[in-house]
Amino acid sequence: MCRMARKKKVAYEKHEDYMKRRFKEEKTSNIISVVGNLSKEDVEGLAKAEKSYGDSWRQRGGIGAFMMLARKWDRLEKQVNEFGYDIFNAIDNDTRDEGILDDIRDLRRYLFLVEAHMRIVLGSQDD
Repeated sequence: MCRMARKKKVAYEKHEDYMKRRFKEEKTSNIISVVGNLSKEDVEGLAKAEKSYGDSWRQRGGIGAFMMLARKWDRLEKQVNEFGYDIFNAIDNDTRDEGILDDIRDLRRYLFLVEAHMRIVLGSQDD
């Protein structure tokens, strides 16, 4: 008498569920952890600056806010130009207290302010 092999039932999970489970199991990379710390520092820095400067960053409206961003970018571009736009090399060679990283920090924080302002204006704070 011939017995048929019984097939073992295999539970299949949706790809979406697999990816969620997989990413829960993975440890956050070092760079993402640093980004998280930077964002916390940015919130603290912005809160401190707001006490001194209020909302002067948008005092002249959208054009003024854009120009403020453009000035920060212009400063960065000028500083990295002499290093062939190799920003890592430029930062590595920058010994000033208020150097390239300070300008990057300022630009990032201003960008946060612009996006937050528009989320409030557009009523989409949860995005």
